[in-house]
Amino acid sequence: MAKKLHLAFPEWERKLNDVHVSRDDMNRLIMDYLVIEGYKDAAECFADETGLDPDVELASIENRMQIRSAIQRGDVEDAIGRVNELDPEILDTNPLLFFHLQQLRLIELIRRGDVLEALAFASEELAPRGEEHPDLLPELERTMGLLAFQGRLAGAAPADLSALLSPAQRLRTATELNAAILASQSQGKEPKLPRLLTMMTAGEELLGPHGPGKLDFPKLDLEHRTRLP
Repeated sequence: MAKKLHLAFPEWERKLNDVHVSRDDMNRLIMDYLVIEGYKDAAECFADETGLDPDVELASIENRMQIRSAIQRGDVEDAIGRVNELDPEILDTNPLLFFHLQQLRLIELIRRGDVLEALAFASEELAPRGEEHPDLLPELERTMGLLAFQGRLAGAAPADLSALLSPAQRLRTATELNAAILASQSQGKEPKLPRLLTMMTAGEELLGPHGPGKLDFPKLDLEHRTRLP
């Protein structure tokens, strides 16, 4: 049976509120979130209101969002061109990322039904990279398998092949590219705030009735932003 934590709800609230978190630390967490998630206008307003230096050129946020948008609409060539304008070393030093971008270009050609162009592109651009990195060959072969399911046969494609045509494939590549751009700018790959919330939730599970702590205490309700007894 869970051991009861002998703190009334109001007292628990008071103790939590007594924990001091500096305004500067909170502002930096918010700025980190706005910058990494790409909210350029909000980051500019927040910087003006707080006087906080975002530690990154805010114009670069817009560039990142344009690149992400290009990937998510399937315009890989535009995205690659923008990345090279931003920093050519990003793709030069990330061969796996570049392969995934080229793989997405091949997928988009197959999606449009440009079979001959897709075959030529795979032979000229992707096959040589597969020879340099044999571990990538299965992924290339899987992508080429889409060619067998054109037109009316598209609905019969196995789940692992049809997944390549889903929006999730574009999103996965966009996320990988976004992380590489952030790393090149000495930024974190993901915001700190969601990670802190994840750590807090894990801590509550450890302390709670079903964890090692075996304690019954008020938990933070993230959905309604209140703490429940």
